[in-house]
Amino acid sequence: MSLRYQAPRGTQDILPEDQAYWDYVRDTASRICRLFGYERIDTPVFETASLFTRTTGEATDIVQKEMYVFRDRGGQELALRPEGTAPVCRAYLEHGMGSRPQPVRLWYWAPIFRYDRPQAGRYRQHHQLGAEALGDSSPSLDAEVIELLWRFYQELGLSNLTLYLNSIGDGQCRPQYVETLRRYYRDRLAHVCPDCQARFHRSPLRLLDCKQEQCQPVIAEAPSMLEHLCGPCRDHLSEVGRYLEAVDVPYTMQPRLVRGFDYYTRTVFEVHPPEEGAQSALGGGGRYDGLVEMLGGPPTPAVGFGTGVERIIIQLKRQEVPVPAPGRPQVYVAWQGAEARLPAFRLASELRQKGISVLLATGDRSLKAQMRQADARGITYVAILGPRELQEGSITLRRLADGYQETLPASALLQRILSP
Repeated sequence: MSLRYQAPRGTQDILPEDQAYWDYVRDTASRICRLFGYERIDTPVFETASLFTRTTGEATDIVQKEMYVFRDRGGQELALRPEGTAPVCRAYLEHGMGSRPQPVRLWYWAPIFRYDRPQAGRYRQHHQLGAEALGDSSPSLDAEVIELLWRFYQELGLSNLTLYLNSIGDGQCRPQYVETLRRYYRDRLAHVCPDCQARFHRSPLRLLDCKQEQCQPVIAEAPSMLEHLCGPCRDHLSEVGRYLEAVDVPYTMQPRLVRGFDYYTRTVFEVHPPEEGAQSALGGGGRYDGLVEMLGGPPTPAVGFGTGVERIIIQLKRQEVPVPAPGRPQVYVAWQGAEARLPAFRLASELRQKGISVLLATGDRSLKAQMRQADARGITYVAILGPRELQEGSITLRRLADGYQETLPASALLQRILSP
């Protein structure tokens, strides 16, 4: 059968059988963020489009190709949120969070929208867990954010992950490195992909992030940013490493690591699962000391991360990590005869008000069919109301696991379910 309507390309329905994974990841995220003292923030799904073009960088792929931009009826240009950091910084300024004790530690769980080529782990609407710490330039805060992300993966039960760490310098040392990189690539442009030929002019650091096979030999011989760091940036990176070592968070230096947004400075990091690939990173982030200032605020150092929920769930399944099973109804209320319909409906309501999860039989199924439905749902008890029970003021209770059945006064039902 040809369906008239389907989910838009690059989106997905999260079906009931997958909800246990989502609940598990979300609950773990909330618990870990609380342990680290981070408070939740929720920002709008859409923002003024210039918030992202200004901060993310007009030359980035997100702004050039991937943002969902539209005009509302008032003529304002808006964009669906393509990343989570800029909205948090906007909220930080708008609500005067700079007057709070610094750093301000925030976390979010949000849908993200990018018009991109769909593939495993990459959707046009995906979900992101992020954490941002604003108002402190200490390298210990970089390490704290990284540790938070690492402990989160550990608590989920993921293993064999690799944390990559690098520094992309700051306004003092990065411009000289970018020129060095351009000089290196200038005579090699014929050997790189078309995207890298465009990046050479608009975003040179992204040359190091290309995943195309033909570009790898050129990237392998490119000058290293680590060799061009100024003294303060070199010291900052060294301190981040020392803090991570102090709390047994293993890391690997990766001098080719860059991030896709223009606002990053100094520390950048990514976490990868065992398999490699263009979209293998589970999450990453870094320091962005100039972003709040770009938005018109005072100089405000900050650091944060984002991690894709869909990619995490893919890894949980690949690594066969057990997740808590979703709760099932405890009681199935079955009935026989039209006169039992209303009492059965009332019984189901009364049990729910007492905190018992109940599934109520509907339609005109036979009692045998009702029992089959209860068994298929893995329910513990079936409470049966029929003509005899209505006449006696009783309820028949059957335990599906072993078929044990008894008839008891209606007033004793709740106690029997709670204390079998």
